[in-house]
Amino acid sequence: MSKKAKKIIKIVVISIVTLAITICFGGYMMFHNEIKTLHSIEKLDDYPFYMMEYHGDYGLDEFLEQGGASSDSELVSFVVKRLMKGLPIEINIPSLGCSTFTAVTPENEYLFGRNFDLSYSPAMMVRTKPEKGYESVSMVNLGFIGYGKDKLPDNFFNSITTLAGPYAPLDGMNEKGLSVGVLLIPTEETNQTTNKVDITTTTAIRMILDTCATVEEAVDLLSQYDMHSSANSCYHFQIADANGTSVVVEYINNEMKLVEPKQAYQAATNFLLTPGDYDFGHGQDRYNTLMTTLDKKQGVLSEKEAMNLLKAVSQQPHKTKDGSISVTQWSVVYNNTKRTTTVSMGMDYQHTYEIKLFE
Repeated sequence: MSKKAKKIIKIVVISIVTLAITICFGGYMMFHNEIKTLHSIEKLDDYPFYMMEYHGDYGLDEFLEQGGASSDSELVSFVVKRLMKGLPIEINIPSLGCSTFTAVTPENEYLFGRNFDLSYSPAMMVRTKPEKGYESVSMVNLGFIGYGKDKLPDNFFNSITTLAGPYAPLDGMNEKGLSVGVLLIPTEETNQTTNKVDITTTTAIRMILDTCATVEEAVDLLSQYDMHSSANSCYHFQIADANGTSVVVEYINNEMKLVEPKQAYQAATNFLLTPGDYDFGHGQDRYNTLMTTLDKKQGVLSEKEAMNLLKAVSQQPHKTKDGSISVTQWSVVYNNTKRTTTVSMGMDYQHTYEIKLFE
């Protein structure tokens, strides 16, 4: 082979290598936050239960500026375009039965307890640190975004869908000590049409965690948007803050209603609490257990007692109206004062995960 031919081949090889490096570097620069996010995933429990720290901007301001979303399909379209870079996903929120309550410890620390009840699904705690908002953690049922026993985020490729996690929270707490949880109400779906920007159930939780420090701010925020409940269902939210304030936000005939506690504590399950609609729904037995215990203790519970109360109202496997088997998937005690969480997966109350979230 002539020297000229060798020189040409060398130039070609160098050019190809340079191009490959440029493409790889460009790809990394374009997706480095996503790559960093996926590499942060840690498996904490074999149920399984994961933790993930989301890096970068997930576009909440952009979402609202474009008009928000009036349905799950519109939310999915935004998430696919903004977070998934065109990779298709589905967000499915089936019927769920849950319990929440507030209490205070003997040390005057405010607690928010939460059971999430549904058919089996892996779970993930997602930590977010928006540049213009509050740091928070939120619990995500990975089944809502396509995971299950046959698909888990245990490798890089399978974990890509978890990038949608910031838009699928079901409960959580932010750095200001504000906690929120959503609970199903089996009644007509909410679809407000007052020409305000549209939001869905999970995006409401995302906005509350990102931007609100108190219950008052959260209520004011919700009043500024048109709510469209996910999965053609209806929900109410219990919200509590580090000042000990709590409220349940409900939507009746597309009108937002506030249920404030009569005592220094409050509980909610899966029926309406607004006067006049008290018995509509289910979960009265769990509600009575919660309130009986809170009344007896005058709302004062240690964190261990709070977890025991969640255990008392946890749901054993049972068949729902749609034929699926529902059971308590996770129990969480948020300490709004210390900004810590204690998590139990799959009703394994002998093994809990205590996570200190904010220094």
